[in-house]
Amino acid sequence: MKNPWIRALLAGLLAATGLGAQAQAQNYPSRPVRIIVPYVPGGTVDLVARVLAQRLTEQMGQPFVVENRAGASGVIGSDLVAKAPADGYTLLVQSPTLIANPLMVRKVPYDVVTDFTPVSFLGSVPMVVAAHPSVPADNLQQFLEAARAKPQGFSLGTSAIGSPMHVSLEAIKFGGKLEMPIVAYRGTAAALNDLLGGQISVIIDALPSTAPHIASGKLKALAVTTRARIPSMPNVPTVAESGIPGFEMVTWYGLWAPGKLPEAISKRLTEESAKAMRSALVTERLGAQGFIAAPMGPAQFAPYITKEIATYARIVRDAKIQID
Repeated sequence: MKNPWIRALLAGLLAATGLGAQAQAQNYPSRPVRIIVPYVPGGTVDLVARVLAQRLTEQMGQPFVVENRAGASGVIGSDLVAKAPADGYTLLVQSPTLIANPLMVRKVPYDVVTDFTPVSFLGSVPMVVAAHPSVPADNLQQFLEAARAKPQGFSLGTSAIGSPMHVSLEAIKFGGKLEMPIVAYRGTAAALNDLLGGQISVIIDALPSTAPHIASGKLKALAVTTRARIPSMPNVPTVAESGIPGFEMVTWYGLWAPGKLPEAISKRLTEESAKAMRSALVTERLGAQGFIAAPMGPAQFAPYITKEIATYARIVRDAKIQID
């Protein structure tokens, strides 16, 4: 470029853009921020979001308000964020359901890769195969044997189609050669209520929302979905020990923003989220129930999402899961 005036003008514009982005990040947030949870209150996604929102409010000086927008297995609330302005004032806390839905539902109104900015991986929790006390089995292997012998005598439930709980249950159905439908609910609270009432026999759920009912004897744990047994339930076998070799799944939680979020705001949110997830509040509210805080930014979170998409795609293909 030969004209020095044009070079100077472009250099000035680039500098102004950089300064503008820095100022935007320094002033962010200047008003309340919505954190969308695409499920009804009471589940682990909701719990993680509320703990995160409390800490971000304290750290950043503006209210971070959780807003539950349930429906269509998380699609409605997630789509709201995908179509929101990319200014950092509408965020999403979601689980792997975000990446699983497009693999099994024919019409999802967003693209996971292009319509969202992955801000931070927040952490993960083990899942547990939980049964009503009336189920005549003390572990998953016994349940699989009983269910194969009399499939009409049992029922399976899940918190939402596309959730890690649902996909894990489908994988166990496939690996355990079970022939029975899965009842889908609008959230963890509804599924747990029916399990506690004996309307369904078994669910897979995140440990934080199920552990209190197991501790009280209202439910019993048949297996955990992790690679190894977990310290809080040393006598509960893994799914892999129960006749489905190699099985391992956890549910994890991430913070997303709409696609093309300015890098400066994304960086600020990533840093503040990491600080929040390492706080004593997270340890107090979530740690005792198996939550493992492991914040990581977009450079690590994006490839992790890619890996998880491949894992879920394999399960969906093997189990032939297709939702109209």
